[in-house]
Amino acid sequence: MEKKNIDWGNIGFGYIPTDYRFVSKFKDGKWDEGELTTDPNVVLNECACVFQYAQTVFEGMKAYTTEDGHIVTFRPDLNAERLANSAKRLEMPVFPEDRFVDAVVKTIKANEAYVPPYGSGATLYVRPYMFGSNPVIGVKPADEYQFRILTTPVGPYFKGGAKPITIRVTDFDRAAPHGTGHIKAGLNYAMSLHAIMDAHRQGYDENMYLDSATRTKVEETGGANFIFVTKDGTVVTPKSSSILPSITRRSLIYVAEHYLGLKVEEREVYLDEVKDFAECGLCGTAAVISPVGKIVDHGKEICFPSGMEEMGPTTKKLYETLTGIQMGRIEAPEGWIKVIE
Repeated sequence: MEKKNIDWGNIGFGYIPTDYRFVSKFKDGKWDEGELTTDPNVVLNECACVFQYAQTVFEGMKAYTTEDGHIVTFRPDLNAERLANSAKRLEMPVFPEDRFVDAVVKTIKANEAYVPPYGSGATLYVRPYMFGSNPVIGVKPADEYQFRILTTPVGPYFKGGAKPITIRVTDFDRAAPHGTGHIKAGLNYAMSLHAIMDAHRQGYDENMYLDSATRTKVEETGGANFIFVTKDGTVVTPKSSSILPSITRRSLIYVAEHYLGLKVEEREVYLDEVKDFAECGLCGTAAVISPVGKIVDHGKEICFPSGMEEMGPTTKKLYETLTGIQMGRIEAPEGWIKVIE
């Protein structure tokens, strides 16, 4: 299929509508077959549950062109599983995981002309999401829902390569009320908007959230997980029940152990020990890994010299190996790459 006439090398990380999106509706206790539609608009009643009580969950993933010309997406089964867990937590009906993967494939294939070419630095961002759609005024779950998938071509999350990140330790809590920080829901992200905008106004790129109980342990940022590297090359990631189960982080841990032969520790990480790490990075779908150059704890600076100008050596190996797997330059573990055929 002929590609759209887009300046792939110069698009930002924003919304560009594509030709098709997938829609399936839940009513009378069951999901319909779903369909691809050209209409990007959603029409809902003013009292729809999503507006009144924020009953909505979402996922984020990418499709891209590999070195050998195939269009693929990365570990969509894990996105399906995570959306199912998020839905259960918000008392929403689970969209079947096999149907999720099938719908993702259909939507990407229908928008094949918007998948950027290999080497452009751009990808097709894929956003599956669900929400309560019928009017609800009493505090209770909706009876009707929509599961939808939109796609949009996006450029690199950080223009100009891997920009070093400056982070502040924040006094805000990451999780929405009732400890829902471990799911991917609109409510959680809305709860962190004030904190991230406040950080930007103070000159920081992101917030480091600590555990709400003791405020001594590192959790995550507003949209990414932490990865640390010790001076002896051990990869360390924080462990907490309120941290979003990042697919990128899980993949990097596997790569560190099985491809690079590194020691990996997933454990509680105390703020007091962060100064002793050699490297620090943020990981997620959008940027894979972004190097952290500085963390500021209420005026006290913790600097990672390797992250001020470029990625540290271990972080760079992790980045190059995982992106090599994603782009087809390195053989992937079984089941990681879903080819769009």
